[in-house]
Amino acid sequence: MSPLDLGVILAYFGLTLGIGLWITRSQRTARDYFLGARDLPAWGVLLSIVATETSALTVISVPGLGARGDLTFLQLAFGYLVGRFLVAAWLLPGYFAGEQETAYARLESRFGPGTRRLISGCFLVTRFLGDGVRIFAGAIPLALVTGWSVPGSIVAMGGVTLVYTYVGGLKAVVWADVVQLVVYVSGGVAALVIAAQIAGGLGPALDLAAAADKLRIVNLSVSFSATYTILGGLVGGALLSAASHGTDHLIVQRLLATRSLRDARIALVGSGVVVILQFLLFLMVGVMIWAAGHAPNDLSGDEVFPRFILSSLPSGLAGLVIAGILAAAMSTISSSTNALASSVTHDFYASLTGKRDPEHLLVVGRRFSALWGLGLIGAALGFYRYASGSDTPVVVLALSIASVTYGGLLGTYLLAGRWRRATGRDAVAGTLVTLAVMLVVIFAHRLADLPGLGWLAPVGTLAWPWYVPLGTALTLVTGIVSSSLSRATVAKA
Repeated sequence: MSPLDLGVILAYFGLTLGIGLWITRSQRTARDYFLGARDLPAWGVLLSIVATETSALTVISVPGLGARGDLTFLQLAFGYLVGRFLVAAWLLPGYFAGEQETAYARLESRFGPGTRRLISGCFLVTRFLGDGVRIFAGAIPLALVTGWSVPGSIVAMGGVTLVYTYVGGLKAVVWADVVQLVVYVSGGVAALVIAAQIAGGLGPALDLAAAADKLRIVNLSVSFSATYTILGGLVGGALLSAASHGTDHLIVQRLLATRSLRDARIALVGSGVVVILQFLLFLMVGVMIWAAGHAPNDLSGDEVFPRFILSSLPSGLAGLVIAGILAAAMSTISSSTNALASSVTHDFYASLTGKRDPEHLLVVGRRFSALWGLGLIGAALGFYRYASGSDTPVVVLALSIASVTYGGLLGTYLLAGRWRRATGRDAVAGTLVTLAVMLVVIFAHRLADLPGLGWLAPVGTLAWPWYVPLGTALTLVTGIVSSSLSRATVAKA
């Protein structure tokens, strides 16, 4: 890495720190710290949502999908947009009814404080696990392109992010997200242009890709084991997006920070459109790298883009793309830190102690931010140490486990809104049964090797876009059956 590249990265670090220090002047209460005083513009929240759901792995892996395959990954993004429309129409109005600090406050009025804490606890555990893995995994390509060690990359990203998140709260996170999105998209555009030039121009590169069927977007086959199909993309993508953007506090927190329901809907639906364009950009980066002959078969898909950065981008521009990878990784850390601290402060601390003074909660919230930030860094370092042994696949397994709880979350909200007979007990039963079953689904391919469990082998072939639909259905069915049995028991008594 040249001195110019290093200078670009350091300038980016300085800019993000400056944002946090500048915004800290306006922090007075927990509402300011966790919800940006509910005065953030729709366009800023829109871009922050996109940056938040874009990890360093996305920036690295999506070009690999384009280089090794085609554009069928976009089918999932089409489903994301459908899911956002559903959330905007059905869930968002409820979040703007009264004063709600977290995504799970509305469950308390329907099912009681116990259910609220259970669902919030599921969010805390799975978000902490999932983002700890993402930070670790994102540090691997960062270490590759910078020459830093993986632990050094984790600490560098985490340390800078912790400072601006701690002092600036959600406002600092949102505006840093906007800067981060601009940085990594600019890097993607630059890589696309240079790769196309190496391939002999955009036209010849597209012709070459079309001849190899790499520009295909729609896969009409009906399969529950194929990862990217139009049915799986629309159904699985829609429910995944409905869960992540309608029940996960990481995203709901941003929507609650807008000025009105209308602004929240604009930010939510608009982010779905931008995500499609963003995925198209990075898929085409991979296609252009392939057309340029820089995607040899001996490289894994995740190595294609980092190797291209090192071998083909000039000094300065390589630093910009590396800063873009940093940006995506830091957005994950900052968003998780603030959302985790917000959930603990309101769903547990304020709820259990009864202390709701806004200024007091600001102090408490900042302390929780520091603890969660350090915890995420520690989790990432822990995954690095564990994965350095013989059981490296635990990283992939942990990412899958962190994602399957969305079905239980979405199913709980559907029970609350669509099944009047459901009680908190039914919601808890649905969530716990779903978590247990989905763990079996994830580990089915390994469990099938055990004596007497060979029948689980077909279950292990289920493609991950179907995890959320399955989990949602399990929660709904379990909750409905539980409520019906309770009703029958009462009737007999």
